[in-house]
Amino acid sequence: MIDEFAKEYLHNDLREIRETMLWKLDGLPEYDIRRPLTMTGTNLLGLVKHLSISESWYFGDVFDRPFPEPMPRWNDVREPGALLWATEHETREEIIDRYRRVSKHSDATITALAVDAPGHVPWWPRPNVKLFNILVHVLTETNRHAGHADILREQLDGSTGTAAQYANTQRDPAFVPHNAGPAAPPTATARNHRSGPGLTPASFHFR
Repeated sequence: MIDEFAKEYLHNDLREIRETMLWKLDGLPEYDIRRPLTMTGTNLLGLVKHLSISESWYFGDVFDRPFPEPMPRWNDVREPGALLWATEHETREEIIDRYRRVSKHSDATITALAVDAPGHVPWWPRPNVKLFNILVHVLTETNRHAGHADILREQLDGSTGTAAQYANTQRDPAFVPHNAGPAAPPTATARNHRSGPGLTPASFHFR
């Protein structure tokens, strides 16, 4: 009984934090959801794309229940970080819809398997796992990226929180006023540093 309780508890938390990730995109223009706001190029739409790919591996391949659509393979990623940004050919709607489809597939795996069902993660040093390990791992990873998304969104419009009803736009009065403005656009230096053959700053091909 405790096993089923633990599985459902973790599963519910995962469902909730997925919705938080998608809510972080709500109300923002295309420019802002693709806009890199850290030195490593972290951006909101790229985080959602990354999580959809990651979940498709962990609740698909790991348990021999592959996601039934073409996705990058874990052993065929030629450039570190390439899955953390959206190309100009990928729309907001495509990435969000795919995340929802991957989530539905993951939910089916979680529901169908016992919490101690065995799996295999070939890219882990200790590859033999159970569903419980993967639930904790994916929940931790999604929460981590939700924290990233919260900070990115706050830089864009001052909004923080986990859902619309808990949104907080109140600024800390102790914060230095001249630091309280919205994030500035990427500098020409940053754009040029991240651009490459066939890429333009407007494409936001930031890795």
